[in-house]
Amino acid sequence: MRAIVWACMLTAVGMLCLTGCSTAPKTVEARTDLDQEVRETIDLARQTDPGIQGFIDSSAGYAVFPSVGKGAVGVGGAFGRGELIQDGKMVGYCTLTQASVGLALGGQSYSELIFFETPAALEDFKSGDYTFAAQVSAVALKSGASANAKYSDGVAVFTLGEQGLMVEASVGGQRFSFRPVAVAQDVPAQPVPTPER
Repeated sequence: MRAIVWACMLTAVGMLCLTGCSTAPKTVEARTDLDQEVRETIDLARQTDPGIQGFIDSSAGYAVFPSVGKGAVGVGGAFGRGELIQDGKMVGYCTLTQASVGLALGGQSYSELIFFETPAALEDFKSGDYTFAAQVSAVALKSGASANAKYSDGVAVFTLGEQGLMVEASVGGQRFSFRPVAVAQDVPAQPVPTPER
């Protein structure tokens, strides 16, 4: 039985690696689509909790993964592709992979935003071989959630379900790769929505 579990786990990790070999999207159309999805994710995060703007403004940089696909049938895994933003510019592409063994059955898709507190934390991420410690946890983004969120080991992580619904996700053990772009691209600032009274 243990051999079967290990074989399944290695298969899942192998599939994640094959899926995530290429950090940057392969076509111009795919890059354009990812860029649009990143902008929409940032807008949705701002609408869900306008306080997230404080992290956007004060962080050394942040990574946005519009869609992290996660599934589990005995062996779980997750994969997502995103962009890294620094000083208001998209400076590169990044991928997220995660493998786990468990008894869960089902799947979910969510967005993930990672803010880096200091330039040193950002440079660690940009090294291209970055992994979250097992104890790293994410804040499920909802109105007011960012007010009490804190950095841990130089990062603050937020997750957001589809259509802005709150979603819990385990992020411990996630691995990241990064590939810089030759020319940084501006990420237009969006107005912060005024909370309804």
